Amino acid sequence: MNNKKRIYIVLTYTGTMLGRLIKYYTRTEYSHVSIALDKDLYRMYSFGRLNPYNPFIGGFVHEGIDIGTFKRFKNTKALIYSLEISDVQYRKLRSTIKKMERKKYIYKFNIIGLFACGLNIRIRKDNYFYCAEFVKYLLEQANFNLSLPEIVKPNDFRDIENLRLEYCGLLQKYRAFNN
Repeated sequence: MNNKKRIYIVLTYTGTMLGRLIKYYTRTEYSHVSIALDKDLYRMYSFGRLNPYNPFIGGFVHEGIDIGTFKRFKNTKALIYSLEISDVQYRKLRSTIKKMERKKYIYKFNIIGLFACGLNIRIRKDNYFYCAEFVKYLLEQANFNLSLPEIVKPNDFRDIENLRLEYCGLLQKYRAFNN
C-alpha cells in the first residue's frame, strides 16, 4: 500500500536587515524557506541563523514558530504550502534530515552562495547550504521530481506542481488559524 503524507513548504519574511537585502536582490516578497513534516510546524528545518541575534553565523537549524528567529521577529510574514508525497518519499526525507541532524556540525551556511544567488551566479561547496539549496536538496534526496532552477531562491518553491496554499499571514497566527 502506498500511503500519502503531507509535508509543508514555509516561505517567510522577517523584515530583518539580511531579509531586506535578500528581498531586494531576489526581487521577491519572501526571503527564507523552511520545510516541516508536521502540520503544526513544531519542527521546521532549514539553513539559517544559529543565534537569532547574529545573522552571519548560520548552519543547519531546527526552527519553530515559538523559538529562535521566529520568536524574536513576531511580525514574520508567511506563506505556508502543503505538498502530498508518497510514504517512501516521506521516509527518505525524514531519514536525510535525521542524518543531517546527527552531523549538523559538519554543515555550514553558504553565505557566499546566498549573495551570489542574488547576482544569478551559483557558488556551491559540499556541506554548505543556504535555505533554498537545502530544501531543494532534501526534496531531491527523497526522489521528488522537481523542476526548480539550478540557482534556486525561496520564491521558486511556489512553482512546484500540486502545491496547496494552506495559509498566508503572520507566522505567529498560523496555529490559531489552523485549529
